[in-house]
Amino acid sequence: MTKAIRIHANGGPEVMLWEDVPTPEPGPNEALIKHEAIGLNFIDVYFRTGLYKAPNMPLIIGQEGAGTVIAVGANVTSVAVGDRVAYAGPLGGYATERAIPADRLVKLPDNISFQTGAAMMLQGMTAQYLLRRTYRVKAGDTIVVHAAAGGVGLIMCQWAKHIGATVIGIVSNEEKAALARAHGAAHTVIGHATLVQEVKRITGGAMVPVVYDSVGKDTFNASLDSLAPLGLMASYGSASGPVPPFDIGILAAKGSLYLTRPTLATYTAKRADLEGVAADLFDVVGSGAVKIQVNQTFPLKEAGAAHIALEARQTTGSTVLIP
Repeated sequence: MTKAIRIHANGGPEVMLWEDVPTPEPGPNEALIKHEAIGLNFIDVYFRTGLYKAPNMPLIIGQEGAGTVIAVGANVTSVAVGDRVAYAGPLGGYATERAIPADRLVKLPDNISFQTGAAMMLQGMTAQYLLRRTYRVKAGDTIVVHAAAGGVGLIMCQWAKHIGATVIGIVSNEEKAALARAHGAAHTVIGHATLVQEVKRITGGAMVPVVYDSVGKDTFNASLDSLAPLGLMASYGSASGPVPPFDIGILAAKGSLYLTRPTLATYTAKRADLEGVAADLFDVVGSGAVKIQVNQTFPLKEAGAAHIALEARQTTGSTVLIP
């Protein structure tokens, strides 16, 4: 047997139960990994509450982790027993051991720890595709990053500064503003009520070519109003709730704007894309240009407490669960 956090019905943190489950057997094209660390992400909350529909119940949530390959199924050639690996993607992470499609695993470089690997795969690869593909940020750009002191936000602040861009980071309090500035944000704005005025002031009225918004409902309009004509709004999260339906004519009225709702799954669906995104991330982390902040750790069996802290905006940087 192995241990896992399982959900039998959607609800609050109390629905996550620490249970014995059969040790999985790796099937064809799968690998069995022993987790050393598991990443905590807001998407885990969405699956727990039912905002994102579970494929079945009972459900083991969690989409990110790092550990050691302890067995492989038939036809597996990309990893071998003993490899240090990390992943982001398939559900089933809140467990001490799990079987996973081997083509979703990437080998973790020796200079990156398991905790760092578990903390950065989902958030770091999200930052990579947003900054390098959804809108390719270049030196001289000024960009808006919401939740700039969160896991994705701190990575984006550092990476964008490394590229040569100016980051306007949106945060909820002064403590988080200081954290965002320490990680490369040139400017910080507390709350979104003054966002448009501050962007106008900072850019001399030019506004910005891209806004990265993980907050959703509460910030959507202010984000659109911060864009320059032909600007791109990347709405990649719903921390305040999903964006309600709206008239697409608004995009025309506000300057022929672009709007996308991207996901990491699409950007890493092909094995070659996954390897490319991960390699780019490992390079900037390995070089020290981007530092992954694991600011909280919780025992896996206390995942409920971790969710409470995350939803209360009491966490900064990344949080990992330790089996």
